[in-house]
Amino acid sequence: EWLLGDHAGWGELNAKLDGFEASAEEEVGNRLFYFAVPPNVFAETGEAISATSMSKTGFSRMIVEKPFGRDTDSCRAILASLGKHFDESDLFRIDHYLGKEMVQNLMVMRFGNIWMENMWNRNCVQCITLTFKEPFGTEGRGGYFDQYGIIRDIIQNHLLQVMCLLTMECPNKLDGPEAGEKIRDEKVRVLESMRPVALDDVFLGQYEGYTDDPTITNKDSNCPTFAAVSCTIDNPRWSGVPIIFKAGKALNERKAEMRVQFRDAPAASVLFGGADVPRNELVIKLQPSESIYLKSNIKTPGFGSLPIQSELEVKYDTRYFDASGTSGSSAMCNPDAYSRLILDVLRGRSASFVRSDELIRAWEIFTPVLDQIERENVRPVKYRAGTRGPDGMDEWINGKSGYVRNDDYRWHDGFLRKGSA
Repeated sequence: EWLLGDHAGWGELNAKLDGFEASAEEEVGNRLFYFAVPPNVFAETGEAISATSMSKTGFSRMIVEKPFGRDTDSCRAILASLGKHFDESDLFRIDHYLGKEMVQNLMVMRFGNIWMENMWNRNCVQCITLTFKEPFGTEGRGGYFDQYGIIRDIIQNHLLQVMCLLTMECPNKLDGPEAGEKIRDEKVRVLESMRPVALDDVFLGQYEGYTDDPTITNKDSNCPTFAAVSCTIDNPRWSGVPIIFKAGKALNERKAEMRVQFRDAPAASVLFGGADVPRNELVIKLQPSESIYLKSNIKTPGFGSLPIQSELEVKYDTRYFDASGTSGSSAMCNPDAYSRLILDVLRGRSASFVRSDELIRAWEIFTPVLDQIERENVRPVKYRAGTRGPDGMDEWINGKSGYVRNDDYRWHDGFLRKGSA
């Protein structure tokens, strides 16, 4: 065993790599290093690799895991510690949400279908909601989690990255060697159009029993395990459209999804004799089962004529993959996010990785309110584990977003069921 910054230890590894590359009789020896280490040792690890273990004949690329700091200043420090030793093109900051099948599907779905462009703007969209739910708490990770909270752990990175792909303008390249930088340029433009989050735009919760975790030393912790955050994108496409991030632990289910609710159909209630005509919604489920469905209104079957809501649906996991995640050909397998992203690194594809200016701008949006929550000891609303979240959460979100829920609709394997969803 040796320390991460030990030049002698890395030198021994380098000698073994040199020997392996020589025995393989390959002209090019490429190397990939995965930084699954705490941020406080990024600098010494990077310095040691740079000094001793870089490939002499091929690429040397670094995959770096989050957290990338806990605020703007610490993020800048981490970026600088690695930037001293490696070029930005050799650094791949991994966010596994960007490797999920349904997130990677966004490029084709948005820019490969003519019907989406005309409705994908403030004239048609009422609100956008990005949701992450886990049915378990910290479970022994409380000591780590208590230093970060749900906003830093999920919203500021995973959900924000997905939102950028969902709302960005179309780059002039979506595939090929130039696509990575062009896609990331458009993501940065979205982030630059967002104002820093204010305290009034945040609803915080904490599940009962959170501080019973023995790894949490501060038994009066105000660390949020649930948060809803309201944002806007101040550009011509999205001006005035509320963006809601919602994430929580110890909730009633495991789920991650994107949900776009569209505006009311013009004059619909008049046309249909005063009947309620539910709003259309496009829902893209990331987990646990990948699917896409568009909630659409149809005539009540039989002798009825009133509108009811059903869905146009593609169940991605069963439509294309069998129970093992494959369809019998390599072209149709459904790899996990990390497998997909590591292959992208080996191929030099950067589109699904987070660039340094993206990181800094993301922290600039959230750092002021995170500092205020800690400085003013803002208390989260308590909620029972296994529920949908804190009391008042739905009313707060609906007030911020203008979202209208259709209580007569329930998505369940394509069947319409009356009753509360």
